[in-house]
Amino acid sequence: MKKLLLVPIMAIILVACQTKTKKEPILVTYPTTKKADTATNYFGTEIKDPYRWLEDDRSAETEAWVKEQNQVTFGYLDKIPFRNDLKNRLEKLWNYEKLGSPFKEGSYTYFYKNDGLQNQYVVYRKKEGSEEEVFLDPNTFSEDGTTSLMGLRFTKDGSLAAYLISEGGSDWRKAIVLNAETREVVEDTLVDIKFSGLSWKGNEGFYYSSYDKPKGSELSAKTDQHKLYYHKLGTPQKDDILVYGGVLSEKHRYVGASVTEDENYLMITASNSTSGNKLFIKDLSNPNSKLITILDHTETDSYIIENVGSKLYIVTNMDAPNQKIVTVDASNPTPDNWVDFIPETENVLSPNTGGGYFFAEYMVDAISKVYQYDYDGKLIREVKLPGVGSASGFGGKKENDEFYFSFTNYNTPGSSFKYNVKTGEYSQYWKPEIDFNPEEYVSTQVFYNSKDGTKIPMIITHKKGLELNGKNPTILYGYGGFNVSLTPSFSIVNAVWMEQGGVYAVPNLRGGGEYGKKWHDAGTKTKKQNVFDDFIAAAEYLIENNYTSSDYLAIRGGSNGGLLVGATMTQRPDLMKVALPAVGVLDMLRYHTFTAGAGWAYDYGTSEESKEMFEYLKGYSPVHNVKEGVSYPATLVTTGDHDDRVVPAHSFKFAAELQEKQHGTNPTLIRIETNAGHGAGTPVSKTIEQYADIFGFTLYNMGYEALPNKAVLKEFKD
Repeated sequence: MKKLLLVPIMAIILVACQTKTKKEPILVTYPTTKKADTATNYFGTEIKDPYRWLEDDRSAETEAWVKEQNQVTFGYLDKIPFRNDLKNRLEKLWNYEKLGSPFKEGSYTYFYKNDGLQNQYVVYRKKEGSEEEVFLDPNTFSEDGTTSLMGLRFTKDGSLAAYLISEGGSDWRKAIVLNAETREVVEDTLVDIKFSGLSWKGNEGFYYSSYDKPKGSELSAKTDQHKLYYHKLGTPQKDDILVYGGVLSEKHRYVGASVTEDENYLMITASNSTSGNKLFIKDLSNPNSKLITILDHTETDSYIIENVGSKLYIVTNMDAPNQKIVTVDASNPTPDNWVDFIPETENVLSPNTGGGYFFAEYMVDAISKVYQYDYDGKLIREVKLPGVGSASGFGGKKENDEFYFSFTNYNTPGSSFKYNVKTGEYSQYWKPEIDFNPEEYVSTQVFYNSKDGTKIPMIITHKKGLELNGKNPTILYGYGGFNVSLTPSFSIVNAVWMEQGGVYAVPNLRGGGEYGKKWHDAGTKTKKQNVFDDFIAAAEYLIENNYTSSDYLAIRGGSNGGLLVGATMTQRPDLMKVALPAVGVLDMLRYHTFTAGAGWAYDYGTSEESKEMFEYLKGYSPVHNVKEGVSYPATLVTTGDHDDRVVPAHSFKFAAELQEKQHGTNPTLIRIETNAGHGAGTPVSKTIEQYADIFGFTLYNMGYEALPNKAVLKEFKD
């Protein structure tokens, strides 16, 4: 009889244990943030800015405020009972070997590898028939792992290499040149490089871009005049030749350059914002050649992808919002001579070249499709991918018969494949051995209507067999800006979230690039509210379809996505339980006065350009829309003290406003990572700690006193 009763009793216990118990909130006493009598007049309207003093990242007062806030925040996080469980699980799942796709330089094959929990990937190399050896180990660059490798470029013959490093997460870089064979440094380190790659001209020197060092703080002062330089090996950096930029009457915030694979041409792009560029070439075979203008305006996004002799192949969205490839001769390269090579289609094109072929990757509702073309524009084949998801890396040098590509989606860890360009056949080169079973999870793409009726795609990922009961902890992640496309990719941290029964949902909001330039433009300037409406509608879809409810919903985003979270939580504080704005652009009236912020005006507009634009920005700027007496969701703002992309003052001011005006007991905390920047190059150890805190804060404020799946196991054992 006892055996017959066992199964029903177990079922009752399992159901009962998924019910949360009521708990008392952790009480928080916030530091007092002083208010100053500062204000700015915009078109006759005075806007008070009491926390502007927090913009001074070099002041002792700001430093003291950061320390006090972190003491409160970490004091709160220390009280979350399952925070260490999350950290331990993240470490365990993260601890597997990760391997980048190999690439050939000179007589060596190079690849990036991480043994598991190394803070930074190590660059290895090997010759045919020999053992692999370490070429560069960024983990030795600094004791705490905060100096990272941010670029590596070889000469065509592979004999020299130049690499870029970032210290403390800053966008400012240093360049170091090596003899690739001996790994010996061959000259003095170059400094003050920013928003730049490196491109070699033979073995003589290389091109790079930078700004003059700003007056005031190098982490927050405005950088507004980008310049292209040529550095000749063996000469001091002060003698580097200015190639383009620096003319006061013609300002360019972003200037980039690269040398064609045959080393015959220098290609230069110049722009004033993150969208649209001028385009130039210079004949490197003639020392006295002048720059030839291909495009003298910034109304399109255009760049040279390839050349065969003087025949140029240009990727452009001129009269083609989804992009196309055209050809033209370098002797007369203006648009009136362009000839379509791969015409525009209804899907967005992102092409690459390798092995003597073009590879046209298309996004079809944010999912990859890849087609191979020859240099006459003839379709060779569609590359049948390993599954539904995101493919990348279809490219290499012309002489390569093989190269490597990677494939991933939200529930499949990235794997790499060796591709034969002649036959179109490929085989798996590397697959991660990870303590995660993709077969237990499912991703579903849905389409929902935004406020104005626009259909928006969203991919929802979770464990199979999820009960749609409205009680699943859910993270809604978004970006919606700068033509950035969110395509399916695996994340260790999201895997840990889903292990706990969590739902991870990613909508493809307007402002992104998933459907081309029109989709991007539909989320810019005075249409920016479309992005927030798309995100709000995504949350409403998840709630209406019982994936979750407002008590179990968290919204998350970083950078422009931090703005998305800030605007959404101030417009609809009732919609979510937790808000997680990371390194966000949150003061929309002053964003353009810091570092390279003025270059974001294509997406945002600025408060100075017109009264209409000022009013529009003020209407959604998160810092200016925190209101007294409103119960905002539990909020954990995250930023880095060395973030010189989106300066931490945005987050500081937003947190101060929330702490002053929050009604009720929901915590409004700010977690400030020290010696860290916008995110790139963050050491693994810091990343694990950050996500243990973020997920711990989220689940605790959804009412959990133990991890969801652990609660069931513990109660069952008891």
